[in-house]
Amino acid sequence: MAAASFCSSGVLFGARENGAFLAQFDGLRQVEKMHMPLAPTKPQGLVSTSEPKCRTIKAMASPAVSAPKRETDPKKRTVITGQGLVSVFGSDIDTFYNRLLQGESGITLIDRFDASSYSVRFAGQIRDFSSTGYIDGKNDRRLDDCWRYGIVAGKKALKDANLGPEALESLDKTRIGVIVGTGMGGLTAFSAGVESLVQKGYKKISPFFIPYSITNMGSALLAIDTGLMGPNYSISTACATANYCFYAAANHIRRGEADIMVVGGTEAAVMPVGVGGFIACRALSQRNDEPHRASRPWDKNRDGFVMGEGAGVLIMESLESALKRGAPIIAEYLGGAVTCDAHHMTDPRSDGLGVSSCITKSLEDAGVSPEEVNYVNAHATSTLAGDLAEFNAIKKVFGKNTSEMKINGTKSMIGHGLGAAGGLEAIATIKAINTGWLHPTINQDDLEPAVTIDTVPNVKKKHEVNVAISNSFGFGGHNSVVVFAPYNP
Repeated sequence: MAAASFCSSGVLFGARENGAFLAQFDGLRQVEKMHMPLAPTKPQGLVSTSEPKCRTIKAMASPAVSAPKRETDPKKRTVITGQGLVSVFGSDIDTFYNRLLQGESGITLIDRFDASSYSVRFAGQIRDFSSTGYIDGKNDRRLDDCWRYGIVAGKKALKDANLGPEALESLDKTRIGVIVGTGMGGLTAFSAGVESLVQKGYKKISPFFIPYSITNMGSALLAIDTGLMGPNYSISTACATANYCFYAAANHIRRGEADIMVVGGTEAAVMPVGVGGFIACRALSQRNDEPHRASRPWDKNRDGFVMGEGAGVLIMESLESALKRGAPIIAEYLGGAVTCDAHHMTDPRSDGLGVSSCITKSLEDAGVSPEEVNYVNAHATSTLAGDLAEFNAIKKVFGKNTSEMKINGTKSMIGHGLGAAGGLEAIATIKAINTGWLHPTINQDDLEPAVTIDTVPNVKKKHEVNVAISNSFGFGGHNSVVVFAPYNP
């Protein structure tokens, strides 16, 4: 289970001694670090046993290299031919992006369960979701929402790519794979199983308890339903999950192991133990009186992230395969990278080395120079430490080449989709490429003075995207960056 996998929000946990924390929660509020000697006893609870300071990292000087070159082999070039999602703004791609362009907030008070006693009572909760036509009634009643969202988004993406049931029958299904990851898995199914055990005993645990809890089931169920027999597994790297999936899927295509991959992330953690767990982490905004104004990346008055949910899935395909079957080509995936901070469970590195090196490696993999990038869909969770750490890493990589760059935060409107975040934000990035419009970062009332790149504050902007990157980072120090661009034959 990946029940303890979450996003890198900049929350710092400390060891307990006599019931009190030795270190302050400094990720959400700027406070002076407390330097205390380690207790002689073994720390207990949710802790990091490493010193919170960044360790010195030795880095070899990069050898002189020629100008970057993009992939030209149509067997290895990877294009996007379909998109599908389930979001707080519904399950239609155009509606989703239009509402983002309007600067609409999808953050509301929770009514899925009684949250009146919770210190945080709002989220990007999905309402009026329908799986009709995508999942049969019997299975639909049994499935955890995490898998329902993923299956619907996956099938919508296949349809968008002209890969309906009849089209799939004409293709070699052993060459089509699925990687749909999740940070939390079937959390409702898991919670219900534990409740049955505690209240009624083990004999009352549902036989679906384990299958519908484990994190690989999203990919498995989608493949079972569609007959896709290529590479199939899930990745769980907290809130970096979907980007890790895109990176892995592209590599399967590049190595010649698959022609088409159904890829993304899914999550459904807006439920009692999910919300309660993040409250315990002290990671969430507490603006209960103004939920729609709670998620405010880079704003001085941000106080934590806002939970969201949903699924975002792309169809990634070799250019050769897409051209052969006359598929609609929406954009091109140029490359990506994954790295680890190797620092702390929840707190980002103060030197930003893990993030900056990930961005640099993604550009190298893509065959792109920093000067070519003019749009960043940022991770931007609305946490005090995380937002600035990411921004500083962006500045470190791109330096002075930011006068024409735009960055924005999708989470300001839909909340943090955790394992699904990268999938939903990849779709927002691709729609920006296709439409020439960037959605705003809302709730930009008092911008941090250190943030000197245009964050598209509060109102959409016209912007022709040359090359875009989309960032996702997760608890555990997992960093991921993917690179998209308009498709040029």
